[in-house]
Amino acid sequence: MRNMMTYDLMETARVTSQWMGATAQAMGSYPAMGLVANPAYQLMSAWGEVAQRSFERMVAKPDWGIDTVTGSDGRDLVVTVECALKKDFGDLIRFKVHGRDPMARKVLMVAPMSGHYATLVRSTVASLLPDADVYVTDWHNARDIPVSKGKFDVEDYTLYLAEFMQHMGSDTNVIAICQPVPLALAATAWLADVDPKSQPRSLTLIGGPVDPDARATEVTDFGHRVTMGQLEKTVIQSVGFKYGGAGRLVYPGLLQLSSFISMNLDTHTKAFQDQILRVAKGEAGDNDRHNKFYDEYLAVMDMTAEFYLSTVERIFKQRDIARNAFTIDGKAVDISKITDVAVHIVEGENDDISAPGQCLAALDLLTGLPDEMKTAHLEPGAGHYGIFAGSSWRNNIRPLVLDFIDEASGRSEATPRPGNPKANGSKPAPKIDDTGPTPV
Repeated sequence: MRNMMTYDLMETARVTSQWMGATAQAMGSYPAMGLVANPAYQLMSAWGEVAQRSFERMVAKPDWGIDTVTGSDGRDLVVTVECALKKDFGDLIRFKVHGRDPMARKVLMVAPMSGHYATLVRSTVASLLPDADVYVTDWHNARDIPVSKGKFDVEDYTLYLAEFMQHMGSDTNVIAICQPVPLALAATAWLADVDPKSQPRSLTLIGGPVDPDARATEVTDFGHRVTMGQLEKTVIQSVGFKYGGAGRLVYPGLLQLSSFISMNLDTHTKAFQDQILRVAKGEAGDNDRHNKFYDEYLAVMDMTAEFYLSTVERIFKQRDIARNAFTIDGKAVDISKITDVAVHIVEGENDDISAPGQCLAALDLLTGLPDEMKTAHLEPGAGHYGIFAGSSWRNNIRPLVLDFIDEASGRSEATPRPGNPKANGSKPAPKIDDTGPTPV
């Protein structure tokens, strides 16, 4: 599976399917076909439109699509995305709101690198922008990174997070979602040892596998079921000749997507059948609910082989974070050294990816942190995506997180860290009703 021809074969199949969709759409759309009473041509055109769009989106990075935010005076303020710190495997980006004074809350959102782009947290970012200055980790597609840039594994990922935190300063409030939760915890512990004054003010951990064995899910069962050798032989491929990372070993996005879809094949099949009928009837829109969801869902990115394999081995199999045995370049990362970073855990009652208890395990590792600086919330009835991008997030979790950040800010100003200038006394920004977009 490691040769380039296998990777290029998948890309060839994707391009061919995209071409077939475009061809079917064009043929079924000829004016002369309108003279035929049989609706087959309309269905052929509709199938082609849906197929062409779907296969085209698989290799396109989605736009953030956050152009404005409502200010405290009711005016729409222009939002632009700026690169705050550029790195080979991922950038730190900032959503700059023009015409607005710096906010009291500064948030670093650590987006997952688990097959989709950082835009997966678009609605989360949009919901926080009225109340905070928001920065996001924007991970790069491994297929576009030349082999000469070297490796990128869980240790490198953790060091990237630590560098992003150092760049932003100690008044940062980190929100980590899903996959990066254990590594965000490790990055904070790393800073507690090597650069304490650069630790973030608070750490919100949402639905991540700190201890995958705390409660079993299909994801954890898979991690225990397969061997590292099996994974390496069956899912790792070399990037083909078409992209800048030609020759780099990766877990291909297209292969990941096939796994995602197979987990809920019946649901996805019905969704596409219904969309084809809507297109044929003229009831579909370019930005309707189906397209909004699948434009994001189908946009997948390659992960470096070493990152994927080290995540499975060290986070799920060996449970390095859960055992407080994680190391970077042979140096131990002791989570108990976190002593003055407020930590808040968010879990969903019906989370089938990171089940309740997996993220909560972080609190037991924080033996050096006072109990009054540890909080947790279990959202009733919420699934995995709901705890950061659905109505549960907007209506219940988001207000709790903002209150937690404000409380941590007040505590930090009352007892500033040694070596740090006291944070400025700006008042928390007034809360604005969340009218963010419907989550994808």
